[in-house]
Amino acid sequence: MNKLTMVVAGLLIFSASVLAVEQAGPKQTHAAVLPYTAEQTAQTFTKTVHGGVQHVVAKAADNMQVVKAIQAHLFKTAGDFRTGDFSVTERLHGADMPGLAQLKKAEPGDIRFDYKSLDNGGQIHYSSEYPQYVQALHEWFDAQASEHGNAPVPGHNQHHLTPAE
Repeated sequence: MNKLTMVVAGLLIFSASVLAVEQAGPKQTHAAVLPYTAEQTAQTFTKTVHGGVQHVVAKAADNMQVVKAIQAHLFKTAGDFRTGDFSVTERLHGADMPGLAQLKKAEPGDIRFDYKSLDNGGQIHYSSEYPQYVQALHEWFDAQASEHGNAPVPGHNQHHLTPAE
């Protein structure tokens, strides 16, 4: 084989292997999925008796561009989750993320995903009366906190831990 043929063959093999990896569903970066950067936000996942609360707030509360991006993203996320669409989570964390397979089994209404705007960002309150989904939410929250960190969000640390939650 001449050098050109070898280079072309090498490129074809490399391209085929890259395509195979992409088709296997690689995780995407947060920048490819989120409309804000992790450096601009603080995020916390607080487990509750019936599920948990996710807070995402802008580190600079006066940065309304980031605040609006957080709010739009969380509003859409809550809506997607209500319909059983966990594709963003799956793209970020992979299909084997703890709790995700069980969450995907839920019927509409088995789990509540209640979005609320905050002055500096937003939150989603996740809750269920079904123990298997509460357990799945707790596993999912632990995995989220492990991957994203669980930054303290001032004013939001303990106020969701009442039995009514």
